[in-house]
Amino acid sequence: MTSVVFVHGTGVREDSYRKSYNRVARGLKRLRPDIRLVPCYWGDPYGAHLAFDGACFPEQDQDRALPIADADDPLAVWALLERDPVAELELLADSAGEDDDGGFAPGRTDPWDALADRLRTLTEADLAEGGPTASDSARVFAAELAPYVTEAAEEIAAEVSMRLSRTAPGHDSEAVAARAVIALATRLAEAAQDEEEPLPVDGADRDMLVALLTDWLGGTDRGIKEAGKWVGARLLGDPFLWTVSPAVQAGRRRMTRGILPESGDILRYQGRGAELRARIADVVALTREQDDGPVVLLAHSLGGIASFDLLAMEPSHGVDLLITVGSQAPFLYEIDALTGLRRGDELPTAFPRWLNVYDRRDLLGFVAERIFPGRVTDARVDLRQPFPRAHTGYFAHDSFYERIGAELP
Repeated sequence: MTSVVFVHGTGVREDSYRKSYNRVARGLKRLRPDIRLVPCYWGDPYGAHLAFDGACFPEQDQDRALPIADADDPLAVWALLERDPVAELELLADSAGEDDDGGFAPGRTDPWDALADRLRTLTEADLAEGGPTASDSARVFAAELAPYVTEAAEEIAAEVSMRLSRTAPGHDSEAVAARAVIALATRLAEAAQDEEEPLPVDGADRDMLVALLTDWLGGTDRGIKEAGKWVGARLLGDPFLWTVSPAVQAGRRRMTRGILPESGDILRYQGRGAELRARIADVVALTREQDDGPVVLLAHSLGGIASFDLLAMEPSHGVDLLITVGSQAPFLYEIDALTGLRRGDELPTAFPRWLNVYDRRDLLGFVAERIFPGRVTDARVDLRQPFPRAHTGYFAHDSFYERIGAELP
């Protein structure tokens, strides 16, 4: 009798595995009633768990209800500016009304145009020293931004004129412009240096340079109160900005628990993968003892990586066919991150026949034929699902069983 050992992927725990196991059993029995399906569940003993109930989380982390955005929290505004230096100007333009203070009387200068004109006169020397009270770190930061401040100021001036001319002036318009200039100059400095990591910035130094430019532009209000009114809407629409939300910060423990099984299992395998590989080897050996027929490893996602590693390191385990489903093994080989096989090394001669099943919409499924020519067959299925369901839906797909059924010994 042919035995199929079913190895699940990351994040799966007992109830979920039981459902998947039953689904696979039905799918295989429909085509091959002679198949014996063997469970290889590893989620609880070898998956990731918070063994000390999250004792590693900072004490200030509180799972309590908080607003999505705090109008007095400058980090929310700076998170917007990190993504788009003109974000505040866009928000002001979206909410601005027409200037009711005299309209466009001859000889009257539009306040926003006047601000744009002042910005166009900003030079490197105006920022180079960082101000008389600047700390050593602030002077270093100012020196890093100074070569780019003129270009940044000219671009922000153009944005001010284009977006806000003929609208009512804001009471903190100089501070808004100063923040935009510093944010854009930081981005320009990072692009010019072509560093792999962002420019290290102390928030106090950044705020000091904003205050310096605000004073230079003639402003007095350096707050963010007006900007805070619009931050909540942006946070709801941009997942990148959720990390600065007070609600997310307070719910860090709960959020981590939610993503831990998937991401934690991967991390744990990198450090303790031998345990999972030993579990698979033991199940295969026991299956061989119970029946001397062919043994197939049917392994999904992380289970496929562990199965591949096992067979690459010890190909004599008596597996006749490896079927990986939604596998990252080819990708990990290409970046030289596999445990069982270094990039450039050939698969062992005794490595079993290998079928690699993928869906092109599965962002975690990779093809293997071009990586291991002549040693693997790629089999594409079409689940007609977007990611992430394209990664989790293989075992609900009838054509999947038809495809693998043709390969089973």
